[in-house]
Amino acid sequence: MTATILAGLFGFFLSLFPPFLIAANVLEIAELISHPEQYDHQTVIIAGQVSNFQLATTRDGKPAYGFLIKDQAGTVKVVALGQAEVREGDLVIVEGIFSRMRQSGRAIVYNEIKATGVRSMNRLNPDFVG
Repeated sequence: MTATILAGLFGFFLSLFPPFLIAANVLEIAELISHPEQYDHQTVIIAGQVSNFQLATTRDGKPAYGFLIKDQAGTVKVVALGQAEVREGDLVIVEGIFSRMRQSGRAIVYNEIKATGVRSMNRLNPDFVG
């Protein structure tokens, strides 16, 4: 999908969401990864396409999932608890706490969002639209 078409789709789908979401300043991924220190440990909202989707289980045996959210400018890792309502290739809006760096055992993870909400724009309910 070309960047122009993707940008147009984001604009269209964002117009379908309540005004409070639009007023909440959906960040571009480029802004987030260009200035990670500014958003570290802050709640952010970004939009993009799901790639590298993976189901997981927490140490307590609860469902979890993760994916990369990407747009034409970059990629950010997203992790979330619960049942996934998105899949590979979906256009999504993600809200969560951004960490520019997190240590997990010996591994260091950069630019990650621990999602508090993930909404697929591919599965909008037509009953709620206009």
